[in-house]
Amino acid sequence: MRADVRMEAIRSKQSVQPGQEGHQATNRGKTGGSSKDQKVTAVVQQCNQDEGKSPQTSNPPEGKVCRSLPVLNPERLRTAKALAEKAVRMHKVFSVQGPYPVVRAALRARGWVEQRMHRPNHNARRASTNDAGHSDDDNSDNLEKEQDPDGLYDIMSRLVRNEMVYFYWTNRRDTINTRSLQKEQITNHFAKARSFTTKVGLCVNLRNLHWFDSADPDTFFPRCYRPGAQDEKAAFIEDYRRTACTSFLKYIVEREQGVQAEGTRHNLRPARIRSKLRSSPVVLSQMINSALRVCQEFLESLEHGDIDAPLETPQTLTEEEWAEFINSYYLVVHEGAEIENTDPFVTCCKAMLQRLVEVSPQLHIDGIHNIWIIKPGAKSRGRGIICARRLDRILSLVHTNPTLREESKWVVQKYLERPLLVHGTKFDVRQWFLVTVWNPLTVWFYKKCYLRFSTQPYSLDTLDSSVHLCNNSIQKHLTPSKQRHRGIPADNMWSDDQFRTFLSSQGREAQWQTVAVPGMKKAVIHALQTTQDLMDSRNNTFELYGADFMFGPDLHPWLIELNASPTMAPSTPVTARLCTAVQEDTLRVVLDRRADRTANTGDFELIYKQAAVDMPQYVGANLLVEGYNIRCRRSLPPLQSSNRSAPKHCGPVKEKEPKAEKVKPLPKMLSAETQLKCRGLKCRGVPPLPPPLPPVQAPVKAFSF
Repeated sequence: MRADVRMEAIRSKQSVQPGQEGHQATNRGKTGGSSKDQKVTAVVQQCNQDEGKSPQTSNPPEGKVCRSLPVLNPERLRTAKALAEKAVRMHKVFSVQGPYPVVRAALRARGWVEQRMHRPNHNARRASTNDAGHSDDDNSDNLEKEQDPDGLYDIMSRLVRNEMVYFYWTNRRDTINTRSLQKEQITNHFAKARSFTTKVGLCVNLRNLHWFDSADPDTFFPRCYRPGAQDEKAAFIEDYRRTACTSFLKYIVEREQGVQAEGTRHNLRPARIRSKLRSSPVVLSQMINSALRVCQEFLESLEHGDIDAPLETPQTLTEEEWAEFINSYYLVVHEGAEIENTDPFVTCCKAMLQRLVEVSPQLHIDGIHNIWIIKPGAKSRGRGIICARRLDRILSLVHTNPTLREESKWVVQKYLERPLLVHGTKFDVRQWFLVTVWNPLTVWFYKKCYLRFSTQPYSLDTLDSSVHLCNNSIQKHLTPSKQRHRGIPADNMWSDDQFRTFLSSQGREAQWQTVAVPGMKKAVIHALQTTQDLMDSRNNTFELYGADFMFGPDLHPWLIELNASPTMAPSTPVTARLCTAVQEDTLRVVLDRRADRTANTGDFELIYKQAAVDMPQYVGANLLVEGYNIRCRRSLPPLQSSNRSAPKHCGPVKEKEPKAEKVKPLPKMLSAETQLKCRGLKCRGVPPLPPPLPPVQAPVKAFSF
């Protein structure tokens, strides 16, 4: 092929030894011009002569067509060589893995030359992506069709193939071994980032927030448990039961007030089912009494009112009583069983809920159905996520995979049953942020974001993923419902500007800057604070992350998860514009600002820069003690016994003085420094000390511990 001939000519050109250039030029029949021009012309002629050859005669690789390659002229080759040499001198050689044409174009515009990275095996890459679970790049397998009509980029890549790469951008952190990098090499992934970009890592880390900040994670992160861990399984069951109690109290109050939450329908079960449920009567007074007792016990535990309770104190409800309460709860709330008049109980239920709302930040988003979302911690892009409302169903789902259960890779998180809806449709928000340094922690927040809608109107009558999961990797394969509002686009995405227009139509535009954005910033910072001690703070490293949020009815943001390698696929007009902008602005922060601190950073805003922490000097693992023998001229007089207290006063007492400390027995041999300090003592019974001792006599051997 012409491409093979061209590459071989370049390799032979680079391998020419001094003194051999004229010999090679003669063999090629070149008689005029410099040796460099002769070799360049030879490459062009060989490519032109190879134009008429059939691809089958040279056995080209499958999928490649030789005749489509352009003819290179000598001037182009000289240009490629000059650009490559300049890039090497200025340390501007980069390598990109994955479909990132925007990054490639932006770097080339800055004078960088790419060194092509070997493309890994397709099946191996897919398997490793499934295991990682912390990347949501759903376009990692798409081959990029790069525009290189004259083959210039390919030539320059070959010219720098043996040079050091100074900038790496990959879609997987394990592509590059950061420990083998030189300090001047830049990479776009931190090591150990899985400690917070996995569902399990984020769940565990945020429990330690109280060590770093006074904020409460329950104010921005839905309650989350690892049911594979035995202690957390018990905590989850306790939380589920208590939530069933509060949900039942809310059901009683809302039933009396005629409140119907968006996406729910109360007591709309068919008549034949309600008649069947009458065979299992529900004792309303008993249920309310049990729920009130459980809630009261919870409030007392928060106020440490149970700290003096004996260990043998019986539980509020026995296991049999819990089973009966949960079954009755299912019948009333989930199945719509008819119950007696609730008016006599509304007042006490309201009073308890008012007390709970002061200590339970998530009470208003919990709803009444006690729905939880089960997430496999080792997967991404919405794979394997299921919503469930029954306790036995949740536990059975978690226990289906013994390996994941033993490794505690499942998480169970409280579902936001009452989120903010747009035209009756659920959505979530993808928000980017950039970390450039971990110590001191430096965080950049992107001013732009976008919304992802589900294809079906929101409803709690079904727990199907088409209603409750907004991941584009799931929704793009579904057909939008005809019942969905026409204001939601067919591609299921909005920009933040479109969302602000929607808020403005409801008179809530100001809440975007006063509630939503500040809440997202705080949630991101708190999540990073709890991870800082687990990260390797390597210089010349940065990483772009994607945070997923949902909003409550009051526009308060709730952090759902954090993603490494967020997708940059231009799947819709919204992402085509915003993903391009965030990649270009990322390079402005990590490259342009490195050379000029006043450089434009685009839509990135510095929201957190931690004060530098002074690291103590390293003193080594061994303790070294050095000293000398001291020869004293005369021995010291005997001291008073340590059993007898020293006199408290040296003269007549005129005013009350603090009690003097007991005099400790002095050693027989004192150092010179100690004797100087003791000269100022004027206590009774202690004679003056001798003059300073003579210089050091003999050295003492040093000891190492």
